[in-house]
Amino acid sequence: MRNILTATALMATLATTSFASSESYVLDPSHSQIVFNYNHLGYSTSYGMFSGFEGTIDFNQADPAASSVNVSFPARTMLTGWEARFEHFMSGDFFGADADEMVTFTSTGIEVTGEGTALITGDLTLNGITKAVVLDAKLNQASNHPMAEKPWAGFDATTTLVRSDFELGAFAPFISDEVQVMISVEAMKAE
Repeated sequence: MRNILTATALMATLATTSFASSESYVLDPSHSQIVFNYNHLGYSTSYGMFSGFEGTIDFNQADPAASSVNVSFPARTMLTGWEARFEHFMSGDFFGADADEMVTFTSTGIEVTGEGTALITGDLTLNGITKAVVLDAKLNQASNHPMAEKPWAGFDATTTLVRSDFELGAFAPFISDEVQVMISVEAMKAE
């Protein structure tokens, strides 16, 4: 009987610890960015970036597969390095009327692939169209931030998007339909 009580108490403790280890983190907009690139007519690789976006990560360090991610930002926060290119992206050739809409990503599942790595599947809504995408993600670090003195986490991820999947495929294949995406974010434990 004593062994049963001890085992029950241990299982209750483990269950409580597992639920307690899931914590909400808020993205640090000053250290979070999405960089994308595409081939321009075979002559060059052009780059753009989104920065200053908002989002939350429900991070379960003990069971990463139980974590979740939710990010959103306006398409108009795109940085291209050249105003005329930005205006072209916001024109009818690309975003057009949807340029004022939010770009969102909501995770639907996480498959842990190794120590600190995972495939994050989620719904990406871009240009008013929602498609499933997979992010190849890596935990850079989760620790107490030395300056903020609170729990902090950093992640990198990559994926490839096909522009035409989101009705943004103008000038393909001369301008590559595939867009390489690199993501790097920092997140702080929510208050």
